[in-house]
Amino acid sequence: MTCGSIPPVLDACCGGRMFWFDKHDTRATFLDNRCEELYADSRQGRRSIVINPDMVACFTSLPFESNSFRLVVFDPPHLTRNGGSSWMAKKYGTLKSDWKELLTKGFKECFRVLKPEGILVFKWNETDIPVSQILKLTSEKPLFGNRCGKTAKTHWIVFLKS
Repeated sequence: MTCGSIPPVLDACCGGRMFWFDKHDTRATFLDNRCEELYADSRQGRRSIVINPDMVACFTSLPFESNSFRLVVFDPPHLTRNGGSSWMAKKYGTLKSDWKELLTKGFKECFRVLKPEGILVFKWNETDIPVSQILKLTSEKPLFGNRCGKTAKTHWIVFLKS
């Protein structure tokens, strides 16, 4: 990044950048609330994930001016029952009892930093919480979406900021 200039895309909770084709794409700013390398042993061998964002911050208080990005990716933690020390908890994070407030703030912040007519791509897996409950946490209206995954519980939903 050059001084005073930021890339047009924000990944507001990048984690291990698992769905990115290029995990170091210079068109994006990668943000997460943690920076760490995680390891776990399993029957399949040793697992690892590196969480190394460009910036460490929480998606509920984004350190950017309003109307900064053309595209925001919002893939927050979605599990509530994955155990505090499980591999899933380490890899994806865990939502606590205040998840509604947390995600409401996250949506507000993502839309705040999004430019007018900008795109928000939201990813949600409804294993623990139905997507219908999550969409009630924002007043913005989704444009379209798609279900995928083995059980069709992962939703990719696209919003256009008005």
